[in-house]
Amino acid sequence: MKVLIIEDEKPASLKLKRMLYDLDDTINIAAILESVEESSNWFLNNPSPDLVFMDIQLDDGLCFEIFENVNITIPVIFTTAYDEYAIRAFRVNSVDYLLKPIKAEDLGKAIDKFRKIHGRKTDDSIINSLLKQMETGRRERFLIKIGQHYRPVQVADIHYFFIREGCAFISGGSGRDYAIDFSLDRLEQMLDPKKFYRVNRNYLVNINAIKDIMAYSSSRLKLILDGQDDNDDVVVSRDRVADFKKWMDR
Repeated sequence: MKVLIIEDEKPASLKLKRMLYDLDDTINIAAILESVEESSNWFLNNPSPDLVFMDIQLDDGLCFEIFENVNITIPVIFTTAYDEYAIRAFRVNSVDYLLKPIKAEDLGKAIDKFRKIHGRKTDDSIINSLLKQMETGRRERFLIKIGQHYRPVQVADIHYFFIREGCAFISGGSGRDYAIDFSLDRLEQMLDPKKFYRVNRNYLVNINAIKDIMAYSSSRLKLILDGQDDNDDVVVSRDRVADFKKWMDR
């Protein structure tokens, strides 16, 4: 099993490496990385390992920035001295969340959990095929992790993308919202600009999901979208109104 360690504290990374070897001497440590930038570059230029141990607070930011820079689909065991990031960690590819100082017993249980969940390879070819398709050209679908399952969501079925509590979500025809590991800035680059428009900092909308457009205060526009939460106001930013009208009127 090939393992990647992302940890900015040298003593902590060496201790984790030693504990892993004590648990299983067949483990191969692919690399030990210390920053968001170094880790992002490594993922872009190297084959994916089987498992990543990832500290949350790194030299140059939080590890969640790595998920915004590259598409990581492999399982991750988070290691941190803080428990405040647990919910955010489990919105990405988390197998477990270990608090420092890491105990050998907890580490062993996390490895066992990884093997039970990811030891079966029956669906790997399907997932890899989808991922390769998604890497070429404009996105046609997103592979969403739901518990221990993966579900492909067609871009055409997505009404809008939105930000809530610092995380990005998909809103689609199923009536459910799904967390996704990309920023709206990154999503803008991945989607067809003729079909999706960034109306403000928090919403990226599908033109086919716009049911109504109303005049709003301060020369802004308010949108009514398919599947929209009744409590949410989707308002086109004042500086984007003119461009939005051109985008719609074509």
